[in-house]
Amino acid sequence: MDLRLYDTLSREKRAFAPLDPANVRMYVCGPTVYDFAHIGNARPVIVFDVLFRLLRHLYGAAHVKYVRNITDVDDKINDRAARDFPGLPLNEAIRNVTEETERQFHADVGALGCLRPTVEPRATEHIVEMRAIIEKLVAGGFAYVAENHVLFSPQAMNAANSVLPRYGALANRSLDEMIAGARVDVAPYKRDATDFVLWKPSKPGEPSWPSPAGIEVNGRPGWHIECSAMAWKHLGEQFDIHGGGIDLVFPHHENEIAQSCCAFHENRMAGFWMHNGFLQVEGEKMSKSLGNFVTIRQLLADWPGEVLRLNMLKTHYRSPIDWTLRGLEESANTLDEWYGLAESAQAAPPSPHIIDALLDDLNTPQMIATLHGLRQAAAGSETSRAEFVASLRLVGFLSETADQWRERKQKASGIDVKKVEQLIAERTAARERKDFKESDRLRDQLVAMGVVLKDSKAGTTWEVAR
Repeated sequence: MDLRLYDTLSREKRAFAPLDPANVRMYVCGPTVYDFAHIGNARPVIVFDVLFRLLRHLYGAAHVKYVRNITDVDDKINDRAARDFPGLPLNEAIRNVTEETERQFHADVGALGCLRPTVEPRATEHIVEMRAIIEKLVAGGFAYVAENHVLFSPQAMNAANSVLPRYGALANRSLDEMIAGARVDVAPYKRDATDFVLWKPSKPGEPSWPSPAGIEVNGRPGWHIECSAMAWKHLGEQFDIHGGGIDLVFPHHENEIAQSCCAFHENRMAGFWMHNGFLQVEGEKMSKSLGNFVTIRQLLADWPGEVLRLNMLKTHYRSPIDWTLRGLEESANTLDEWYGLAESAQAAPPSPHIIDALLDDLNTPQMIATLHGLRQAAAGSETSRAEFVASLRLVGFLSETADQWRERKQKASGIDVKKVEQLIAERTAARERKDFKESDRLRDQLVAMGVVLKDSKAGTTWEVAR
């Protein structure tokens, strides 16, 4: 069975054939580092981590290159730096914000079981490439200089008699529809409403670099040109997969295609455009005004990262996801069972049925259903158990031992583990001397602490009540 992926541009699921099987290349838009990442930000990180793992399994780890950028020049970063470090020069304050936020991001997504990408370029390290692309666009007649800005012209792109794609094809909109439906910056120096900024002058104190296209004042790049430049630098003029959230289709990814294809006179930038769906919290759009805005860091205080990972993968990546407490509880219980079966398993290849589910456009709900079936078989077969464990590890689970998992879960609950184990020992002793009144009292005390007891012939185990 071949890998089949849904391509947003062609609006069809089709067989994936890399440009070079010895060098499979994927780019995913990464964070703008000014604050803690929220749970919606975690969705593309987890989705494309699963794809990265699958591609490594299919083509070999040495033959897959995954690039996820860091946006470290942005108005939100400037505002946060000025707010948090008012006594420092702005550039120094910006460095403090971006470096700390990047560390937070890596810690959070690492806890979710995500591998580091092959390359994590920072936008400010690719100004030379941005200027080079802008120069190509101006020379080709696709961009123009106005009042120390450089702007891209979608009208010029669509008027070109060449192999270039149509501007608006990714979003499936005409230029008129984009003008009617988009929030566009109104500026007197624009030739058309859909023109967008490639380069702009910097305000006093802001980060700045020598400008392209003969502009004498220093400036800084627009958002869209950053990803075109970083993708070109690390993956080439064309590559296999470009990913991100559905909210990036327009204008960001539409503009990336325009810039890159016009600069390099190509009919495409990426072979496949993949986008994950939106995330809601308890049936509502996540927002600070509704009080349901939650960061990865906040959730990790209450749940192990693999619970968040499993909860995310229960929904197909292209579908909207409803993030609920009940879903988290179910995911935690599932992982308890998985970890319980995973102890001392032998090495084995992952199940081909798991691979088949992933080959069908990352069908993670089918993958999880298959894992449940494997779990049933694993209870009675050492071979099945080994295959079950290998399958879980392939997709980013079982990063800990069973003991470490239990300890992490217990710590996240805030329960005093030593006190619980002491009370369980006292209860066991009471049961052995047939003092059932004392045994019941101790059980009730443990329940009041948020502990669920499981008695068996082998003894008593416990877990945190959810």
